[in-house]
Amino acid sequence: MARPRLNRRVSGKYNVVFFKPSGIPMHELESVSLTFDELEAVRLTDLEELYQTDAATKMNVSRQTLGNIVKAAHKKIAKALVRGMAIKIEGGTVEYMNKIYYCANCKRSFDESDSNCPLCNEKGEEMPEKSKNT
Repeated sequence: MARPRLNRRVSGKYNVVFFKPSGIPMHELESVSLTFDELEAVRLTDLEELYQTDAATKMNVSRQTLGNIVKAAHKKIAKALVRGMAIKIEGGTVEYMNKIYYCANCKRSFDESDSNCPLCNEKGEEMPEKSKNT
């Protein structure tokens, strides 16, 4: 019997839940599902450039599990890009933690409890509540 999956920590709710190739109606496209924890793992490792150990700690998973999550996410993203598929962001066993802020100066997102950017100390902008998914 498989061990039950624990909640993975996700910094905040994302305001975008669908990506698709332009010019093709949605009803003509196949789609790939990317879970919120997969998106968070890619955000932490690729966008924020954290070491896998640090990203794993933030998500409350082992480094090996984080590596597996990132590998699965990269495969899904590559499949969608190469085959011209839509990407739907949904599901996953997640626990929402902090809010996500965006620094217009550095063009980076961060999830600190302090709303100032850790790099340049500029005040970050919180994603508006109305644009967050549920």
